[in-house]
Amino acid sequence: MTRVLCVANQKGGVGKTTTSINLAAGLGQAGCATLLIDLDPQCNATTGLGHQPTDRHPLVNDDSITDAIETTSFENLDVLPGSRSFQDVSVLADGEYVESQQLQTHIRNETTQYDFVIIDCPPSVGPLTQSALAASTEVFMPIQCEYFAMEGLTQMIHVIRDVMQQESSQLEFGGIVLTMYDPHLELTGEIDQEVREFFGEIVFDTVIPRDSLLAESPSYNKPILEYAPRSRGARAYTELCMEVLERE
Repeated sequence: MTRVLCVANQKGGVGKTTTSINLAAGLGQAGCATLLIDLDPQCNATTGLGHQPTDRHPLVNDDSITDAIETTSFENLDVLPGSRSFQDVSVLADGEYVESQQLQTHIRNETTQYDFVIIDCPPSVGPLTQSALAASTEVFMPIQCEYFAMEGLTQMIHVIRDVMQQESSQLEFGGIVLTMYDPHLELTGEIDQEVREFFGEIVFDTVIPRDSLLAESPSYNKPILEYAPRSRGARAYTELCMEVLERE
């Protein structure tokens, strides 16, 4: 069965797209057929792999998304590019679109050839993110190790639980990963302890360190595993992928 992982957090700047790109690349490198779906109108997951946003988002059409999927230069990794079209953003985020379950139908029925589908969501808990959650089997939340890390998480948890209670939902908590981790900062340790006490075992053992190379790699259109394979960031995402595979 295809594991559909929705990478979501209502806060921006927490490493959501970085995690989507590098988790997808790592799973591909581990031999898993992987599809990265860019659902964020900023399209950073698309451009971060060296691809261009589309004029129209493939998920707004009734047509099959198969022809819109693009092969990347990275092992076992394909991408469904995002779109910056305001019209498409409006359609994708419209309440009626969520009710129609068109996005869920596309993802569940047309991605069965993949072992993993990674969905990079916009930084919100709006209808677009809710629709992605409804189409997923697992939700992954990157949490930044900074002062406002826990801010707004209660709302995010409520949205996730609401989706879980839907009759057709297959969604489970996949895990929480701490990002921008600096062990030399006292605040980092405090956030780490608070998150693990609150969420328990769903928090990954692996943490993603602050690493300038992680910030640089998208400008070279490469995941960190290819841009700087010996870096701390590459090692961390490799370990995160191993944890994801072990939780199957």
